[in-house]
Amino acid sequence: MLKFENPILLHLLWALLLHALLLLVYWNWRQRTLRRLGSPELAQRLLLGFSEKRFWLKNALFAAALVCLVLAIANPQRAVRRTPPPQRSADVLIALDISQSMLAKDVKPSRLEQAKKLIQQLVESLEGERIGLIFFAGDAYIQMPLSTDYEALVMFAINATPDYITDQGTDFTPPIDLAARLFSSNPESGHALILISDGEQHEDLPLQRAREAHADGMIIHTVSVGSGAGAVIPTNRGDFKRDFTGQVIKTKANETLLRNLAQSGGGLALSLTDAGTLQALTNAVGSLQKSAVEAKAYTAYVSYFQWLLLPALLFLVLEQVLWWRKK
Repeated sequence: MLKFENPILLHLLWALLLHALLLLVYWNWRQRTLRRLGSPELAQRLLLGFSEKRFWLKNALFAAALVCLVLAIANPQRAVRRTPPPQRSADVLIALDISQSMLAKDVKPSRLEQAKKLIQQLVESLEGERIGLIFFAGDAYIQMPLSTDYEALVMFAINATPDYITDQGTDFTPPIDLAARLFSSNPESGHALILISDGEQHEDLPLQRAREAHADGMIIHTVSVGSGAGAVIPTNRGDFKRDFTGQVIKTKANETLLRNLAQSGGGLALSLTDAGTLQALTNAVGSLQKSAVEAKAYTAYVSYFQWLLLPALLFLVLEQVLWWRKK
């Protein structure tokens, strides 16, 4: 069934009615003027060679060209239901720490901005894997479920800020729990959770939860962000974050915790500043077991405007080459 992408433009066809009315007004005026001459012989001499048939044919061609042009810019389309072939894919979740300590600038321009850059580079290196995004701090939530829409994931990651989560601090257990829930929908695929964080865990150590998740088939990789020397945490007021005594807080990356977490999860412990981190993650994801994932059917629209432009051009050319007068 045909539909128009821009149906409102079809109102331009009312110009045809205006064109027809103007032609009738002109033709009536012309006939009255000729009758006032009083002499048919004089009228014939004045209109020597005039072809009434060509006059109306030229206007009919112009009207046909106008119809084709209006229909073309309205863009007639036909809906086509398409089902992509099944793909073999592994499932990968990226859990990004957006706690306030990720605003520290011991890694330029900041820990969070460098983590976003890594995510973008990693996504660009993947081919066919389903990938999702989790934001976490003291709590966690799913920003984007497993999907092959890589552009959307990068957009979500780039816009991440600590303001997205009111429960600050860092707790690795909620993102592991969320990942386990998402991975359960496709148990046959390989499952990898990539935790990107400075490792400032303020809750109970999640090592036992990581071991349980790994026993269920999840591989947990960690990427440490920040330095052991640490840095202060800037605030929106242009100041630095302070503790309850008024002392400026200095945050340090906890690489030891992240290393133990990766070991418990059967994955790699990497550092954002290492040159080989991106390649190591790409290789790790590529080695995951892949399973057939049925692609969802979607509706595509096939446009036919081009089939109207050619006759419109032809009608206009014919209208121009026809003469008012008889040959």
